Amino acid sequence: MSLVLCYHALSAAWGPCGLSLAPEELERQLAALLRRGYRPGTVEEALGGRRRLHVTFDDAYRSVEAAMPVLERLGVGATVFACAGPADAGGGPLEIPELEAEAAVFPDEVLTMDWDALRALAEHGIEVGSHTVSHPHLARLGDEEIGRELRESRARIEDELGRPCRYLAYPYGESDERVRRIARDTGYAAAFGLARGGRPDRYALPRIGVYRRDSPLRLRLKTSPLTGARV
Repeated sequence: MSLVLCYHALSAAWGPCGLSLAPEELERQLAALLRRGYRPGTVEEALGGRRRLHVTFDDAYRSVEAAMPVLERLGVGATVFACAGPADAGGGPLEIPELEAEAAVFPDEVLTMDWDALRALAEHGIEVGSHTVSHPHLARLGDEEIGRELRESRARIEDELGRPCRYLAYPYGESDERVRRIARDTGYAAAFGLARGGRPDRYALPRIGVYRRDSPLRLRLKTSPLTGARV
């Protein structure tokens, strides 16, 4: 089975926020997984192969650009999931209640990539996927609102980057049967959440979230074949 990791920001300066870790910690974690026999892979290789490793970053924080040298040194493929709304606003912060306190104390850390930055990632071989327009709790929305969030974000990414937007990551890792049906109907090739029970399908693909609190032992347990989520 393959392993897909979910990161957010890469900044040692972002205080105690659990969403952020230092670039050198990312390199240590990925190198350890490669030593355990995982091989770098694209999204499709991870879905169809054994012991493939793929890295994802949700929210497209500007600090994720610090991952690029790490990924290049290790040869690990990655997908960045971006919200179209903040990118349209020139790379502003996500306007969500969950980040209000962090934005007040660390305003620069919550800034996201604009279209130019996302375009540069794509040109360097990074997959750019959709994280919706505005990062809502999708299951709380009506069908029409869900469809608009998914269709418009995909269309904006494709228009700006000039390439297909094939993959979706659900905000907060949340979805239900209705959300997954709409994700399929709006044309995504696959959609990711976070670790969950049951047998995964292409619109409920599990990832392992990695956070600042994850010690080497904790991360090893989370990525163990016996306890971790696999695709």
